[in-house]
Amino acid sequence: MSESVAEPTLHLLEAQDPPLGPFRILVADALAQGGLRPLLEAPDVVVDLRPEIGTEELVQAIPRYHALLVRSRVQVTAEVIQAGRQLQVIGRAGVGVDNIDVDAATQAGIIVVNAPTANVVAAAEHTIALLLALARNIPQADRHVRGGQWQRSRFVGTEVRDKTLGLVGLGRIAQLVAERAQCLGMRVLAHDPYVRRELAAQRGVELLPLERLLPQTDFLSVHVPLNESTRGLIGRDELARLKPGARVLNVARGGVVDEEALVEALASGHVAGAALDVFQQEPLPADHPLLAFPQVIVTPHLGGSTVEAQEKVAEDVALQVLDVLHGRPARYAVNAPILPPKSLEALVPFIDLAERMGRFLHQLDGQSIERLEITVHGPIAVHELDYIKAAAIKGLLADVVDVRVNLVNAVLLAHQRDIHIMERRQRHHHERYENMLTLRIYGRERVRTVRGSILRGVPSIVAIDDLWVDFPAEGHLLLTSHQDRPGIIGRVGTILGENDINISFMHVGRQAPRGEAIMVLGTDEPVPEPVQQRLREHADIHWLKTATL
Repeated sequence: MSESVAEPTLHLLEAQDPPLGPFRILVADALAQGGLRPLLEAPDVVVDLRPEIGTEELVQAIPRYHALLVRSRVQVTAEVIQAGRQLQVIGRAGVGVDNIDVDAATQAGIIVVNAPTANVVAAAEHTIALLLALARNIPQADRHVRGGQWQRSRFVGTEVRDKTLGLVGLGRIAQLVAERAQCLGMRVLAHDPYVRRELAAQRGVELLPLERLLPQTDFLSVHVPLNESTRGLIGRDELARLKPGARVLNVARGGVVDEEALVEALASGHVAGAALDVFQQEPLPADHPLLAFPQVIVTPHLGGSTVEAQEKVAEDVALQVLDVLHGRPARYAVNAPILPPKSLEALVPFIDLAERMGRFLHQLDGQSIERLEITVHGPIAVHELDYIKAAAIKGLLADVVDVRVNLVNAVLLAHQRDIHIMERRQRHHHERYENMLTLRIYGRERVRTVRGSILRGVPSIVAIDDLWVDFPAEGHLLLTSHQDRPGIIGRVGTILGENDINISFMHVGRQAPRGEAIMVLGTDEPVPEPVQQRLREHADIHWLKTATL
């Protein structure tokens, strides 16, 4: 006869119950209990389950807890965080942390962790499910039969075998989609300027510029994060370039596909159908124009909604909470870890500088990166460089990958993208600066270098490639590489003035009189594209770039 074994249990507690153990964790949302097993089995942890707790109750209860676990229902406000006098870690069982005041947590020294990879399989499978439903008119046919009808000829579908799937973005989810689509006999193309061709080729995917991918695509699926560079990425022009009769899928983020443009493309018949799991406004309004099209399939943001994914996100967060409570680094910390006290004062300004330099390099040159070299000159070279390295990678990749990049996961993300990292320490002073940081990126097309230092307490870039030119690494920047000729600076200033764009500073560097030169201007507002185009028309300007730091 088998012996019964008692299952670990959660404590259903009232707010007035006293603390029971060395580490007390509050689960304030409905999380899959199977995923919480690492916490339940830990010998030094007490888990309290209060899935219906309100904000006021949470503020009253939180002072007794060392860790807080939530999904999306609970709003972890600054008030909650300030009340959590013992809080060390907040875990979000999912990807987004919009319901957590991360800045307040960081200021309070509380690590915020999430689970950005636990639902990638679920999201990929949902994409394939929508693709097949779209190809075979499955939801429409289901409604038809339930309505008592049987007109099979109305729902003739199309096979996906030998069709072309175009992926916009080739991150983790898109790679899983590609693998599954290839098993269905599909040809897979992808557009991702930040992925190396070798990495795509290893997965049987052909990388193409977006303008070449669209006309070949039968099914277009987007897999990019939503930010200023991807908002409306698939708009009227892109939809018009699609092969006539193509179908569009979005299981990534609402807003990447321009919904108004999609409605127009569906109405014209150029786009044959769409399957959407995410929207610009959620919940989707009942009168949204997309709902008027029978060839459109919609689901309520179900990409990560599987039993397995929900257990996995809970497990991922539970394990990270245990890591933080026991002094180990968390794998997916959303905010920066606390620095060792001995390095804090010396390194903090250069960590900030490294991130700014990385962001500057990304905006200066958006090519895929094969190698990153980091060189530190001066006394700061005696410290551990992990934080500076991670900050530089964070700056380079923050707008590229579909997860939040931070000082814990930056190196891992770089390795996943096959970026080789090299560090150099020069403990003697550089001839120009006591402490100086150099970032050099190697791509398929060119090598770019940026040097920086802290000047008068301000993070500053002091050289671009081989040209020395120091300027504050902050605000809106306009950069030109040009041939040093009389009148160029005045011409640029005149055009900006004619367009009511105020210049806050100007710095110029050159190799020799009338030789190659670089000019950096700070502006009070971003320079619009039409104005940039006017400036590019100047015969002596080699290239013009803008950046915002």
